Amino acid sequence: MKLYVLNTGYLETDKNGVVACATIGTKSRPHVSNEWIKLPVMAFLLETEGGYILFDTGSHPDAMKGYWQETMQETYPLYQKEEERLENQLALCGVKPEDIHTVVMSHMHLDHAGNLHLFPHADVYVPKADFMYGQTMVRLNPDPNTHGGYIKGDMDCQVKQYHLVEEDFTLAPGVEVVNLPGHTPGLLGLVVHLKGGTVILPQDCVYTKENYGPPAKASGFLYDSLSFFSSIEKVRRLEEKYQAKVIFAHDYEFFQTLKLAPAYYE
Repeated sequence: MKLYVLNTGYLETDKNGVVACATIGTKSRPHVSNEWIKLPVMAFLLETEGGYILFDTGSHPDAMKGYWQETMQETYPLYQKEEERLENQLALCGVKPEDIHTVVMSHMHLDHAGNLHLFPHADVYVPKADFMYGQTMVRLNPDPNTHGGYIKGDMDCQVKQYHLVEEDFTLAPGVEVVNLPGHTPGLLGLVVHLKGGTVILPQDCVYTKENYGPPAKASGFLYDSLSFFSSIEKVRRLEEKYQAKVIFAHDYEFFQTLKLAPAYYE
C-alpha cells in the first residue's frame, strides 16, 4: 500500500481561528497584533490492492472567483497554483479522477469537499452528522454568507452513492475509518497501516501541532468543544497504540517536512 500526500495549495487566516486566544491582550499589554498564518490544504491518495482511495478533495479551483461566499474569501483566502489543482496532483501519481471509485470525506467544509464534482462515479463516505448539518445550513436561506464553512455547490454534488458513517469501521485491509467529531458535528479520520509504520490522518480534528499538545488547545471555531478535546485524546491513544505518525491537517511548518506526491509513504 502507498500513501501519497497531495498538495492542493494553502489558505491564509488569523491564527486566533486556528488556536483560540493565540494573541490576547493583557493589563500590561492591552494592545496586541494578530498573526496572519498559512494553512496547507492536503488531500491523500491511497493505492491499495483493491484500488484507489481518496481522502478529501481540497478546495474548488474557482473558490476566489465567486464560488466561495465573500465572507470565506476574506477570512480564508485560497492560494492555489495550476499544478496544485486536485486533478493535476493526481496526475503526478499517474491517476485520473475516473480511476478512483472510493472517496472518504473527513467533513464537508469548503477546503475539503471542493472537488467532489470530479467523482460522480464514486462511492463517497461522509460523517452522517456533518453531512446532514451541512445540507441544512445551505438550505435555510439563499444568502451564502450565512452558510458557514459549507458551499451549496459542494453539498449538491451527485455521486454514485453517499454512505453516511456513524461508527468506526475497516474500509479496506489496513485502512480504518474513525469518528473524530468536535470541529464539526461529525468528522472522519483515517488510520493507515503501512509496511513502514502506521500513519494517522485526523484532518481538522487536529489543525496543528500546537492544538495537539499536550496539553491540547482549542481551535477558534468549534461546533462542540467537549467532543473536540475527546477526539484529540482518541487520536493520542491511537498514536500510542500503534506508535503512529500523526499528520496535522493545517500546520504549515509541519507540512514542509512531509514527502509530497509523486513521492509516497509505504
